[in-house]
Amino acid sequence: MDLAGRVAVVTGAGAGLGLAYARDLAAAGARVVVNDVDDAEGSLASRAVAGAHRGRRHAPSAK
Repeated sequence: MDLAGRVAVVTGAGAGLGLAYARDLAAAGARVVVNDVDDAEGSLASRAVAGAHRGRRHAPSAK
């Protein structure tokens, strides 16, 4: 599946299924917004997703 030019927002992307979905979407070419309630896990996930696609962003959660 080619998702080039698409944007995906993945909540709960710090671990588990959210992280897996974020990586898969990025590998398919989507720009992925990674979000998690745990800012540290969200930051780690953002770097992990970056390995699949350079167009990532980390949006810290509102507290």
